[in-house]
Amino acid sequence: MPYTSCDIATRIKQQATALGFDACGFAAAHPVDSEAVERYQRWLQQGHNGCMQWAERNCDVRNDPATLLPGAQTVISLALNYYPAQFQPPDAPRVAYYAYGRDYHEVLRERLTLLSQCVEQLTGCATRPCVDSAPIRERYWAQQAGIGFIGTNCCLIVPGKGSFFFLGEIVTTAALPPDEPCNASCGDCRQCVKQCPAGALCGDGTLDASRCLSCLLIEHHGELPQWVSRVAGGRVVGCDECQLCCPHNAHAVATTVSDFAPTDTVLHLTPEYIRSLTSGQFKRDFAHSAIVRVRRAGLQRNLNLTPDQTPDEA
Repeated sequence: MPYTSCDIATRIKQQATALGFDACGFAAAHPVDSEAVERYQRWLQQGHNGCMQWAERNCDVRNDPATLLPGAQTVISLALNYYPAQFQPPDAPRVAYYAYGRDYHEVLRERLTLLSQCVEQLTGCATRPCVDSAPIRERYWAQQAGIGFIGTNCCLIVPGKGSFFFLGEIVTTAALPPDEPCNASCGDCRQCVKQCPAGALCGDGTLDASRCLSCLLIEHHGELPQWVSRVAGGRVVGCDECQLCCPHNAHAVATTVSDFAPTDTVLHLTPEYIRSLTSGQFKRDFAHSAIVRVRRAGLQRNLNLTPDQTPDEA
């Protein structure tokens, strides 16, 4: 007896769970709705992408998953928990949780590839696995697939589980039954807007990346604006503040993915280690870490940020 599309969808979700994914949902691979396209264009026009110039490229691809895979019928959206079970000491140079362990690009790509193979075997259709290095609207498709909603902090929030999740997608030519979109919202909670150290959150589900510490400490090359030193707060890689203060993360559960456990280097990170770090040591110690994107020079620059006694507003 041949499998129905519902049978296949169930088996795909079962395999996603077996691979460690915490959520899996399907959305019809139609072009992105006009409201979302216009919202993104306004964000770019306002210069809110900051130093992330890559956000201006490949807009046609971002707007239609069929440009990633001709004949695409479904976007399979997946979420993988990375909330740590063990944390850095409070006085250590602060690293955002996403960069505690092995580079999530590697971990996600491996698991997405295995699930893609499963989809191809079950359907006989083509697939394309995507991590965030591909120009695809991850949070949009996760919401369309019913996994969660885009919060005021601009993160994808999985109801009952929080926002400490990596997202990945599989675009496929297989026509799978779509899940209901997630229509939840943050309501009138603005805790993240109040707590953002740099005032980067606009309160409407967008942010000004030119003021976002996560963006500046990771993506910005060269000297940082003087005001950053007043709000950096000992951070050297990213910033989790808008997630840490979010009520949805009050009961976050530690990940079971061993690859995301903090490395010894991160767990025992000290100012002395960063100051003395050589190029060769950086490459060796962070070879399979997302911290490599910060670069050695960026890590040392961020460590040297000190409060400015003469405020210089950006």
